[in-house]
Amino acid sequence: MKMTATKESVGFIGVGLMGQGMARNLVDKGFPLTVMGHRNRKPVEELVAAGAKEAKTPKELAQNATIIFLCVTGSAQVEAVVNGPDGIVAGAKPGTVVIDCSTSDPTVTVRIARELEARGLHLADAPLGGTPAQAALGQLSAMVGTTPEVFARIRPAIEAWAQKVVHLGPVGDGHKMKLLNNFLSMGYAAIYAEALTLAQKIDITPQTFDSVLRGSRMDCGFYQTFMQYVLERDRDAHKFTLVNALKDVRYLESVANAAGVPNPIGNAVKNSFALAVAAGKGDDYVPMLSDWVASQNGISLGRKS
Repeated sequence: MKMTATKESVGFIGVGLMGQGMARNLVDKGFPLTVMGHRNRKPVEELVAAGAKEAKTPKELAQNATIIFLCVTGSAQVEAVVNGPDGIVAGAKPGTVVIDCSTSDPTVTVRIARELEARGLHLADAPLGGTPAQAALGQLSAMVGTTPEVFARIRPAIEAWAQKVVHLGPVGDGHKMKLLNNFLSMGYAAIYAEALTLAQKIDITPQTFDSVLRGSRMDCGFYQTFMQYVLERDRDAHKFTLVNALKDVRYLESVANAAGVPNPIGNAVKNSFALAVAAGKGDDYVPMLSDWVASQNGISLGRKS
């Protein structure tokens, strides 16, 4: 099995919205790639057509890779893939590195890392920044937690799909920083949704709102994708579901509780998403929170109240 600094054999589990683009970049840049079967066959078939191999189980995949990327929902799914029946642990050779690109609970990440180290394996956390469109272009960012030695080994594979790679420190630091990052972005989403609703209620349309904020100090990439949905009704502008957003801010709450830090704003953000998810909107994307908040105030964005 090839274990060089630049072209190790790579496995990829989770070829969904983000993972498909990441995996395709690995194939296109010459990494021997094995992907695991997915309920949505289209991404798998496209990757196999591009040169990847397919494995049926995490165990089989681990038998064919020395670096394994996970891009799944969260800690529960990571643990199932790593330690479950026919999991990665059952098939991995000593020295294999598992890289968790999910947004996971840092306390669980550190525990799994210790368990893997005891078996001669390594875990790194490398959660993502960016969108599925950026994943396809190889323009994501990665926040990496691991030892310097493991980081040096996995960096070439991460750089296949990321244009910005930051080594933050030991295992767990990537997921800690990702939760802070998502607290900011989901906080923006909750504020935008409330501000747009209030604006509409007092006869300031989303178009007028945007004419002031766009290009100002309050503008940013997240604002632009959020408003791309609000103004153009582009459902694909920011493909991150409300239920996943809620999961992330709940993880943040857990971290704050463990650190003994009150997080009243974090709780307010969590409740904005929790209300929408409880109303059956969990599969909607984050910018659609604006529609939910507006509907609770008896209005539709873009129309006079």
